[in-house]
Amino acid sequence: MTGRTQAEKVGTWPRLRVADWVETRDTLHMWTQIVGKIRLAHAPTANHWWQVTLYVSARGLTTSAIPYRTGVFDIEFDFVDHRLYIRVSDGRRREVVLEPKPVSQFYAEVMGALGELDIQTRINPRPNEVEQAVPFAEDFRHASYDPHAAWLFWGQLMQANRVLGKFRSHFVGKVSLVHFFWGAMDLACTRFSGRPAPPHPGGGIPNCPDWVTREAYSLELSSCGFWPGGGEEGAFYAYAYPEPAGFADYAVRPEEASYRRDLGEFVLPYEVAATADDPDRMLGDFLQSSYEAAAESGGWDRRALEGEPHP
Repeated sequence: MTGRTQAEKVGTWPRLRVADWVETRDTLHMWTQIVGKIRLAHAPTANHWWQVTLYVSARGLTTSAIPYRTGVFDIEFDFVDHRLYIRVSDGRRREVVLEPKPVSQFYAEVMGALGELDIQTRINPRPNEVEQAVPFAEDFRHASYDPHAAWLFWGQLMQANRVLGKFRSHFVGKVSLVHFFWGAMDLACTRFSGRPAPPHPGGGIPNCPDWVTREAYSLELSSCGFWPGGGEEGAFYAYAYPEPAGFADYAVRPEEASYRRDLGEFVLPYEVAATADDPDRMLGDFLQSSYEAAAESGGWDRRALEGEPHP
């Protein structure tokens, strides 16, 4: 690791302009969809599709353990050594190099590695939640991989994961893990009021069946997270479903945050938090106040749902 990257790592929130890595971002998006669909093919179904997500790890993004026959396997994007590792509980493993290559080649290499490990897998070979759902085997356009940009993005995810995890700990009601949804390429954490939600109207999400959306939004919720868009260096977001009256007009902190009517979300640009005197405090204020916007406007039973984390 170079002196420059060492300096970037210590005590800082990584800086990465979306415009500087958009081609790598879009390629990596397709790669994470392939790996996420492999988890989907083998993991038992969970509510809100929580069985399909990836998680921030000490090296990148991981599926965690996936059951297969009488054992398990996992797949991890290592953004330090720039390898995709596939590890089986019997000790066997394979790796795929993360380097500039088209999605079609990455797809062939990953599925080939699974075959060599006797992990029989069939996935839907088209991406979801993107306008142009080019089959993975035919995608030769997305072929960029800037290792330093991928490493910085992982650093952004680490910071977001850490603060979101602390925010999560203050809620004693039903709440998701902090997890990475490969469909939209965002890191998210979702709190629930405990009440059912009206059926989601569907539509609006390209190449995503309405029944998938309806399961995801089957209960009243307040969700927040981070994604590599919405700001010069990405953005933190928060929304509610169903959106209660008064939500969009709530005084969410900090003052740099705003409600985006085109998205139906409060947004705090990543670069605003990263350059703050205390990024953790600023992001924490955004997460808490945007949750309060949903809970207060929606009449949640906050006394029953909230608590202090254990020391």
